[in-house]
Amino acid sequence: MQNRVNINIAQPNALKAMMGLENYLSKTDISKSLKELIKIRASQINKCAYCINMHTADALKNGETQQRIFILNAWREAKDLFTEEEQSVLAITEEVTLIDRHGLSDATYEQALKVFSEDQIAQIIMVVVTINAWNRIAITGHFKVGEGFA
Repeated sequence: MQNRVNINIAQPNALKAMMGLENYLSKTDISKSLKELIKIRASQINKCAYCINMHTADALKNGETQQRIFILNAWREAKDLFTEEEQSVLAITEEVTLIDRHGLSDATYEQALKVFSEDQIAQIIMVVVTINAWNRIAITGHFKVGEGFA
């Protein structure tokens, strides 16, 4: 693969804005564990190897189990391994990431309201939106797995 534009060098203010989102997300009510599940699942859907690698490593460091990471792509068939909150977050992640299919369905939103406040749902959506943006930056920039973001 050829080298591509480095957003950090070409548009440092854009990267600064993205880091502002990350700073905001670090202070939300959503647990680090849920955030990492969101980041891994969205990155799997988007086939972003760079982000899958980074966020699975982060999740493991945060106490996530290998089994749950291994099965995450098929979480609906392994619901007993995921809490109601996690299932809700994963459903939101999939529907927002695959927004062109039908968007965030009423059923998924109503289910989320059973376990999260509207503020928390807004925060979850922002985590999903942000990782989708990072996935697109990494994929279009041909980021290499395991290398730093330069």
